[in-house]
Amino acid sequence: MAGSDEQAVRTRDRLAALLVDASAGALGAAGGRVAGVYLRSGTPGLLRLSVLAGLPGPLFRPWWRLHVDRPFPVADAYRLGVQVILPNATETMRRYPQFAAGLPFPFGSVHVPVPGGTEPLGVLTVLRPAVTDADDELLDRELLARLAEGLGAELLALADGDESAVLWDGEPMCVRPPAGRTAQAAVGRFSWDPEAAVVRADDRLHALLGLRPGEFAGTDTALAEAVAPADAYLILAALRDAAAGKPPNAPLVLRARDGSPRLLAVWPAGADAVGPAVGGVVFHPGSAASADGAADLLPQGVFCLDRLGVIVYANPALARLTGRTREWLLGRALWDALPWLTGPPYDDHLRGALLAPEPVHFHVQRPHGERDGPAEGDWLAVSVHPGTDLLTFTLVPASRMDTTAEPVPEPHPDEDTVVGDRSMAPLYRPIALAIALTDAVTARQVSVVVTQELLPAFGGRRLAIYLLQDRHLYLAWETGFPQGFLAPFDGVGLDVPIPGVETLTTGRPLFFESMQQLATAYPGLALDTDVGARAFLPLIASGRPVGSCILGFDRPRGFSTQERTVLTALAGLIAQAMERARRYDSEAALARGLQQALLPRRLSTHPRVETAGRYLPGTQGMDVGGDWYDVVGAGDGLALVIGDVQGHGVQAAATMGQLRSAVRAFALGDRPPDEVLSGTNLLLIDLDPGQFASCCYLRLDPATGRARIARAGHPPPLLRCPDGRTRVLEIAGGVVLGVDPSARYPVTELLLEPDAILAMYTDGLVERPGADIDDGITALRLALAKAGAAAGRRGGRSLSGVADRLTATARLATDRPDDVALLLAARRAPLPRDGRRGQAARGPTLPHRP
Repeated sequence: MAGSDEQAVRTRDRLAALLVDASAGALGAAGGRVAGVYLRSGTPGLLRLSVLAGLPGPLFRPWWRLHVDRPFPVADAYRLGVQVILPNATETMRRYPQFAAGLPFPFGSVHVPVPGGTEPLGVLTVLRPAVTDADDELLDRELLARLAEGLGAELLALADGDESAVLWDGEPMCVRPPAGRTAQAAVGRFSWDPEAAVVRADDRLHALLGLRPGEFAGTDTALAEAVAPADAYLILAALRDAAAGKPPNAPLVLRARDGSPRLLAVWPAGADAVGPAVGGVVFHPGSAASADGAADLLPQGVFCLDRLGVIVYANPALARLTGRTREWLLGRALWDALPWLTGPPYDDHLRGALLAPEPVHFHVQRPHGERDGPAEGDWLAVSVHPGTDLLTFTLVPASRMDTTAEPVPEPHPDEDTVVGDRSMAPLYRPIALAIALTDAVTARQVSVVVTQELLPAFGGRRLAIYLLQDRHLYLAWETGFPQGFLAPFDGVGLDVPIPGVETLTTGRPLFFESMQQLATAYPGLALDTDVGARAFLPLIASGRPVGSCILGFDRPRGFSTQERTVLTALAGLIAQAMERARRYDSEAALARGLQQALLPRRLSTHPRVETAGRYLPGTQGMDVGGDWYDVVGAGDGLALVIGDVQGHGVQAAATMGQLRSAVRAFALGDRPPDEVLSGTNLLLIDLDPGQFASCCYLRLDPATGRARIARAGHPPPLLRCPDGRTRVLEIAGGVVLGVDPSARYPVTELLLEPDAILAMYTDGLVERPGADIDDGITALRLALAKAGAAAGRRGGRSLSGVADRLTATARLATDRPDDVALLLAARRAPLPRDGRRGQAARGPTLPHRP
């Protein structure tokens, strides 16, 4: 067992080394700034990013996993097995608008499949500076192809027949790319446990020391030899002194094996550590030391971030500005050291600086609770200057930027202050919102998208959407306003002089940079707060008034010309989506009425058989589905049927009605199950050769419990026995109806015991996007076992309650991608003459095929 574990570790280390080498090679071959390798994962159809070089992992988190059927270049390269070359942002937006919306910066990219036999093992991807279409011809595609082929061959050899060895299911390894020039400052951290004689070094220290995965022995001696072999004894002595509570008063000045300078600082880990642990930092100043010395004298805060997001330099002014020591800041990730500089919308700015050559300028507000530094809540003006290996930040209190200008409302952090900046961020917001709105079909879904996309983009905290009906505005959605505040404005007429009405009747957006401005423009208007700003946007679609949208901000703020233009454009998108949603609501209600009319109003009954059916329409998309169920008298027994016409729309619903009628006719004639399905199959082929359906048909003798079942491409039924055992019935089946006129449908026999529960269902109840349908069937089987037990405790006659329990999750779901149909049946034992239910004889329960 130990040997197999060691082999697995060696395989994983080798895999890591191959991926790191491949990403580094791709950077050089394509002249890129960022490279990564996507590999197949344990989830079918899902690719995961295994290694990322040149970009901090948190900034790329939305792209850590990709489905192969998504409209992204990585997915196309994998699925089609071809290189995808995107020279610049224009071509990226034309071919992959969703990818461009997420990374709205001027860069190009290359995506190369990694061959692996019948299908690729993954995709090698590089993000590089944008070029013109003509310059793109200079890209050495053959070299990239050979690099990917080499990686594929190495991975296959490593797998040695077991492809699971090269699947990736964890987070990506984030590595520092090869230096583009003379080494810059770098910092790595470690901790030492003297009792266990173990050193734990972070990935940055591994990179600084040039250690590949698995090469570091993890001891104090190995650390000293790797940092400065000639001064190893000094390092060991400093570690021992720090463990005893007497660390060196100043960092040790050391020399690496190549003679370059290195600094080592160690300290006791603190009271919260277990045992006499020691913490430390190794600092490699490189050739930038003299420049750092000059930056130490600057009055503004300055720090440098490497391409893994680690602070490698901080000047004294930054320490004073942030209330942190330089020693504390060095070697820490930006997300840990200065979290108020991260997250939306600042991650967009950082991605832009890492991917594009232009400087980025924005404002940020230090959150309340930060210690020392400027007054809590002060605004800082931030500039980010990109470089090949480092980002250089400068931070200045916003009040210092222009002391002679009159005070203006504080700018929103997402506002770009550079004239002529070529950033695509202004275009990003409409694209992102438009893409998100394409999947929203109801008014509620549209409102949720606006809340999720529009408010965070502009720093808003309040949103209200009013829709026009019969010359009155009715509140359709609100968030962030005090409870009940908007109630008096619900249903106001178009003659009421309030900004929400005026913006719609005039078609002009209204912007108020403070609540005082709003109160002056509309005396007597009730306000929900004394502080803040408001934007009132008209919702007009194709020249027709739809409603109005109100954005609320917690602080006074200005609205630049760019922001006003973008917000007005977004209002048009929202109006179009709302107009479409209102048409959907009315059309969907009509279609649902038609569909409900085609379903049975009541099920045929029998004294010895209890049945319960449930139908839930899907809530996504404009069309209705074709799921149905029925219970029909068949001779002296009952026929139970459930089916699903594939596809959606009125045609699917109409076909469902015809099939239901045909099955009823066959059942009333008491035809055997196989003949029922064969006859229905031929009928469907004659009706519409392009339509097909799944179906499961059961003929039950209530007196004996004998059941005969045939199945046409439908999910297998479930059976809960009286003793609680619940299983999936292995029913032989044929192909779906409507495909093969000569198809045959074998019949399976079983005995339905008294108080057993038979469950027939459609795939909408068990299928989830990205998940295996067998997992959904297993979950339904467990739910049936639990619900049946609860019904038994209440006397065994709660089949309707069991049906409600099994469909509860689907009923409560906001978005159901497919229709859901469920049919339950239970055979009841006759009561003996004394009125008490006797113990039923148990017959064979295993399926029997004639």
